[in-house]
Amino acid sequence: MAEKRSSGVTFESIMKDMKAGKFSPVYLLMGDEPYFIDKISDYISDNAIKPEERDFNQITLYGLDTSPSQIMDAAHAAPMMSEYQVIIVREAQLLKGIEQLEKYLKSPIVSTILVICYKKEAPKSQKGWIGEAERNGVFFESKKLRDYQLPGFISGYVKTKGADIEEKACMMIADHIGADLNRVVSELDKIFLTLPKGRQRITPQVVEEQIGISKDFNVFELRDAIVKKDVVKANRIAKYFDNNPKAGNLHSIVPQLFGFFQNLMLAFYCPNRQNQDELAAWLGLRGGWAARDYIAAMKGYNAMKTMQIIQKLRTIAAKSNGLDNRSASEHELMQEMIYFILH
Repeated sequence: MAEKRSSGVTFESIMKDMKAGKFSPVYLLMGDEPYFIDKISDYISDNAIKPEERDFNQITLYGLDTSPSQIMDAAHAAPMMSEYQVIIVREAQLLKGIEQLEKYLKSPIVSTILVICYKKEAPKSQKGWIGEAERNGVFFESKKLRDYQLPGFISGYVKTKGADIEEKACMMIADHIGADLNRVVSELDKIFLTLPKGRQRITPQVVEEQIGISKDFNVFELRDAIVKKDVVKANRIAKYFDNNPKAGNLHSIVPQLFGFFQNLMLAFYCPNRQNQDELAAWLGLRGGWAARDYIAAMKGYNAMKTMQIIQKLRTIAAKSNGLDNRSASEHELMQEMIYFILH
């Protein structure tokens, strides 16, 4: 039965409610991360009403091809031989005059489940209709995950499949693919198809074989070399990247290192920075294990050097985009970056 639900929910709580058969009359799914929006709307499409009821009680509209009045007219219609109907508005960010939905959202029909998929950041100038959706239904902000959140997402997704993943394998995927969750899930799903029965564990070897990421030459290993100040290993990886640009380049490496040293700078302010769990909580990391590299790095880098590295990474990023750089190649910039960090 569709019922009014409170806002301030998470993706997990929304999914939990829906799996328990609790649906809201309104779902406003808004943000620049399409993965969570698609997962929620697809679940509603597949599960809110019985398959035999969908022909007459479920419709999908598209923002570019519809109008607010059409949506409201459809939402006011009574379901046919069903407890309620489902209306899914996809690409709602393209709907002109979407703020006109405010009138309907003030008093939504309880026999209708209206799902608005708005794949864009919330417009600051249109708080009225958004507020009504939040008051009378479920408002969910689907935000892009930050780099440090990716390993948690990956390991969590793997667990939903009844498998587990080694920490290094998890970091390899996160560093190589980045915050493209649809691609991350696609690559993981391909791996699941290859895992033998009785051995549902993703190792660095599996990642290397199935995704094509070298278990020895990747951003994760470069960061490890930098943390340990292993000059030989860091330069060996840099040379490998020069010969295999797809494995790693400045445009993917610099943001990863910048994020690490930015967190390292914050770590110096932690009251008990040698305690893994307290440092992880201070930095907003998923668990104590994720803080180990920062504790190790603080032994080799002081706060002043860390600040200088952050500035250097900004300079390298600018040079890699052609600013104040007349002739240095990407490999030369990589060498310059690694030398500065390690010396």
